[in-house]
Amino acid sequence: MDTQQQKYERGVYCLDDIPKHLRKHFKPAQASWDFFGVAWQLKRVLKPGGVIVWVVADATVDGSETLTSMKQAIHFREVCGLNVHDTMIFKKAGSGPNIHHPRYGHCWEFMFVLTKGTPATFNPHKTRKNATAGKYDPPQTKTQRNGELKAYAGNRTRPEYSIECNIWEYVVGLWNGDKGVENHPAYFPERLAADHILSWSNPGDVVLDPFAGSGTTLKMAKEHGRRWIGIEVNPAYIEICWKRVAQGVLPLVPNDNNHDSATRR
Repeated sequence: MDTQQQKYERGVYCLDDIPKHLRKHFKPAQASWDFFGVAWQLKRVLKPGGVIVWVVADATVDGSETLTSMKQAIHFREVCGLNVHDTMIFKKAGSGPNIHHPRYGHCWEFMFVLTKGTPATFNPHKTRKNATAGKYDPPQTKTQRNGELKAYAGNRTRPEYSIECNIWEYVVGLWNGDKGVENHPAYFPERLAADHILSWSNPGDVVLDPFAGSGTTLKMAKEHGRRWIGIEVNPAYIEICWKRVAQGVLPLVPNDNNHDSATRR
């Protein structure tokens, strides 16, 4: 994909999904791929206020989870100096039972939101319906840390929808309606990519995926008016990427930050 140096310097919002055949072999001293180099380069091209969404899950080796995800998050924070702004969960709806190990079925992955300082953009999804919408909060008094009481005015009307929590659930596999990803073993739903792109960037921003795979992130970036850069070494996956990003895009509609929750549930 397009990797010209001048495009790297415009600021990057990165969405990444570590391929399964790489993530399970990660060890701090002897990685089978250059995680440390990738992490440093992502930190290098990230502008202040930029966001990296790092999607990763642990493998089970010799009866124990590898804790790859935590090792990577700690490296981003302690070595690269980025903030772990949020630890989010990607929950897979309808996941089947784990029949290969004596443990409960694994149905989620981490989505670490890493930032260089405070995020420059946050367009929260307001999809959580309030059971008490329209009611007023009564006046109340709270005790401060210094022991003093502070009065808070009431009469604040509770909105119909509040900001979504940090556990996002999606239907995965061929049942979620995503097209063109059947030949990739580790893709994630288009709505997952779209929801993060809409949350942490604005139209015209640059979205970089260093493991482009089947091109899900690139397709969603294009559909939502973002500039995109994809990096992929597998020729077969590059062909899938080009086919997916070549698809036509409908005209954009104004973003009212109140996205339909049905697309995620």
